Amino acid sequence: MDNKKRNDAVNVDEIVSRVLENINSAPKLTLNKAVKLMSAVEDRARALGKQIAVAIVNSEGNTVAVHVMDGAYLVSCDVAIKKAYTAVAVKMPTIELQKLCQPGETFYGLQANEKLVIFGGGVPIAHEGQIIGGLGISGGTGEEDHALCEYALTLLGKIL
Repeated sequence: MDNKKRNDAVNVDEIVSRVLENINSAPKLTLNKAVKLMSAVEDRARALGKQIAVAIVNSEGNTVAVHVMDGAYLVSCDVAIKKAYTAVAVKMPTIELQKLCQPGETFYGLQANEKLVIFGGGVPIAHEGQIIGGLGISGGTGEEDHALCEYALTLLGKIL
């Protein structure tokens, strides 16, 4: 093998190696990180006089962790998980999806899917534009739950 071909092969190997290093370089939503985020959200909910359920799923929609505060509605656990899953599945906050599921809108009919929830309280968790998970909160109105999600998103820099 002459020097030019050898150098080209080395350059290609080096490029492939660098690309592979950058794949999946986004932080992972570990159980430890999920618990920290959920605890902070629960503190905020407590200060607001709310009893909520908080769920976090990974980028594949698999549940990482769920917390249910004492006094939360029984349905809140299941709804929080579905909100987190929905946010990852459709790559948008559930409060935005709600608008798109109205009669005559783009996603009308999607509300019939029993895995999805189309009211506020679910948001994708993203890092540098890449969705790494979803957060679902249930216990208040859709707007109240969404506001808690927005609060949680402001904490991501400290937790991730």
